[in-house]
Amino acid sequence: MNTHHTGDIDRDALGAQLEREAELHTPFLEKAARWLRELMGGDDGADLAVGRVLDAGSGPGVATCLLARTFPHADVVAVDQDPALLERVRLRAAKQRLSARVSVQRADLPGEFDALGPADLIWTSRFVHHLGDQQAALDALSATLRPGGTLAVVESGLPPRFLPRDIGMGRPGFQARLDAVVEDHFASLRAELPGSTRVVEDWPAMMARAGLVPTGSRTFLTDLPAPLELSAREHLHSHLSRLLERIGDRLDAEDRAVLERLVDGDACTGILWRPDAFYLAATTVHTARACAGR
Repeated sequence: MNTHHTGDIDRDALGAQLEREAELHTPFLEKAARWLRELMGGDDGADLAVGRVLDAGSGPGVATCLLARTFPHADVVAVDQDPALLERVRLRAAKQRLSARVSVQRADLPGEFDALGPADLIWTSRFVHHLGDQQAALDALSATLRPGGTLAVVESGLPPRFLPRDIGMGRPGFQARLDAVVEDHFASLRAELPGSTRVVEDWPAMMARAGLVPTGSRTFLTDLPAPLELSAREHLHSHLSRLLERIGDRLDAEDRAVLERLVDGDACTGILWRPDAFYLAATTVHTARACAGR
């Protein structure tokens, strides 16, 4: 999670949206955390090997607290640039009785990578791609790992799908066209980042160039069939509302009108009320290990 490219927005609303999104993906996070525990030696080995965990770009701390539960003998640090999101981490940790092991660290990355301190496990979810030089970011995270430590990078996968091909409004294939516009918009944002550097986004190869030994990639499904629960619909409504604000002017008139109808909270065609709305996402985690003798 991260807060880059948000502009002038309601920080509380953003924090709530990020929290809902992360909670929506809790099944993925639980499976991914168990896989990391296995990679780091299973029950006994992980408890011995993992003393300090960093969640770089933590957002509201859903993954932070889950990692604390998965590695019950580790101190877990949520790292983010947004104090409001770090406060959400504190509140979540207190509610789950994890405050003794979960702490927060405000850091402006990439400038303050060297202030993170050493870690046995670093988890970073959809954060590196918001930094201008992604390879340099992986290099810095690699340097933070203790010998034998593991870096887990959540990137790539497939964008979430939540609407049928034909939704009865506009031309069929609306979401595919929406995804294409989002990709173009994100490419333009990346080009404007400080130190923006193009790189082939082969994450295992990039982690190897950072001096790590790739230890596997896995993709996890989040599959919530229709009809969706209210929390999922609320997340989709917030997501589509932000897209309307960000990229509405990039859509043709017909697709913009469809998007406006989808975010209309009073319309039966809106995402809050549609019986055909679902949520299907594929999220990929790439892992690599620091050489034990470095």
